[in-house]
Amino acid sequence: MSYKVTLIPGDGVGPEVASAARACLEATGVPFQWEIHSAGEGAIAEHGSPLPEVLLESIRHNRVAIKGPITTPIGKGIRSVNVGLRHALDLYACVRPCRLYPGVSSFHSKVDLLIVRENSEDLYAGIEYDDQTPEVRELIGWVKQHGGKTIRPDAAISLKPISAGASERIIRFAFEQAVKNGRKKVTAVHKANIMKFTDGLFLEVFRRVSSEYQGRVEAEDRLVDNLCMQLVQRPETFDVLVLPNLYGDIVSDLCAGLIGGLGMAPGANIGDGIAVFEPVHGSAPKYQGQNKVNPAATILSGVLMLRHLGEPEAADRLDRAVSEVIREGRRVTYDLKPKRDDPTSVGTREMAEAIIEKLKSGVVRANL
Repeated sequence: MSYKVTLIPGDGVGPEVASAARACLEATGVPFQWEIHSAGEGAIAEHGSPLPEVLLESIRHNRVAIKGPITTPIGKGIRSVNVGLRHALDLYACVRPCRLYPGVSSFHSKVDLLIVRENSEDLYAGIEYDDQTPEVRELIGWVKQHGGKTIRPDAAISLKPISAGASERIIRFAFEQAVKNGRKKVTAVHKANIMKFTDGLFLEVFRRVSSEYQGRVEAEDRLVDNLCMQLVQRPETFDVLVLPNLYGDIVSDLCAGLIGGLGMAPGANIGDGIAVFEPVHGSAPKYQGQNKVNPAATILSGVLMLRHLGEPEAADRLDRAVSEVIREGRRVTYDLKPKRDDPTSVGTREMAEAIIEKLKSGVVRANL
């Protein structure tokens, strides 16, 4: 059986890491038919949109995609294509495993976390009002009239919607992931002591849903600031984290720092019957074309995709190949060396080739 998969190379270093992941996925022996589509700034000239409809239709048809990182301008310019993609396809669950591989330098000996981030609302809903506009002045006046709060007249405003429905959907997803993967505990992350209505609602729903899993999965909650401190000190005390959108984005980067950096952090965005897999890291345009960045995050996103497609044996082989190359520490990129200026570090392409060699030698041994 051949799998039709939408491939989005991305921009910056995206095409390099996407090419590395594609080669590793093909080396598993699982057959793929790739539909390649552009997104981001590179798609504007061709399609007049950073998120063209032809791309969305391809993903809707194939039901699965893997993508490289896409640049999001800071402050001005186009809005995040990544956020737009999640909203357009209702990819409500962002799943980011954070596992420490042997051979990666870390302050900790064991890290194995599963971060489940709500993808559809919170401050990333994109409901913003620019400063000094008639709309923001009207909103400031309405808030003062109805809540008695004074907002500076030169403020820009973002709204933070948190709904019971979206909260229940992501929390239930987190508990089901725990059950499916044999994990023992789910921790809800919030700031309900300050944001009593929004984060308070998220916590209220968590407590209700968690009661349905009593006896099967332990449930607890943590304030987001306290959680960050505890993650740095003792990450082994946590298992599955479920978070609203913004906290999930920040905490997943913190956890990536515990396992060697963003180059080791894969991700998946999952909806009802559709999934898009991508590395957590950004497009790093300053490294574009230099064959320098770590491809592991994108390759491990491919491992997640294989499991999603029902190919666990191929996923395990590719994961072991990645692990073995990292454990040996010879043919790895600069960020996985003890010193970043190590002259023995290799490039993106060469690390992928080393993984493919391990993968193929493992297949040979399995057939003997």
